[in-house]
Amino acid sequence: MDVLSLAAPGPKPLDLVTANQVSTGSLNASGKAQAKAAAQDFEAVFLNSMFQQMFTKTDGDGPFGGSGATGVWRSMLTDQYARSFAKAGGVGIADQVYRTLIAQQEAGS
Repeated sequence: MDVLSLAAPGPKPLDLVTANQVSTGSLNASGKAQAKAAAQDFEAVFLNSMFQQMFTKTDGDGPFGGSGATGVWRSMLTDQYARSFAKAGGVGIADQVYRTLIAQQEAGS
């Protein structure tokens, strides 16, 4: 039986980093908040990819069994897991991305 494979929902990680960069030379609270949100979104996308790999080639006996709905349900489940993990502190990727974004913005000003 072939397993339905769905692409991760949402934008690509690089798009999140470049789209949410602060365009002004000064770093105000709003700019730092945008950078923090972009870093958390980036980590959530990474974690979502990792969580999807955990469910590769697993067929469940749960409420959806092995039906086509399993792929859709799992993609939503992994997305929520990733967002929750990233919001709770994640695995440290967001902190590094945030520091890099701030450093780039300060260097550009």
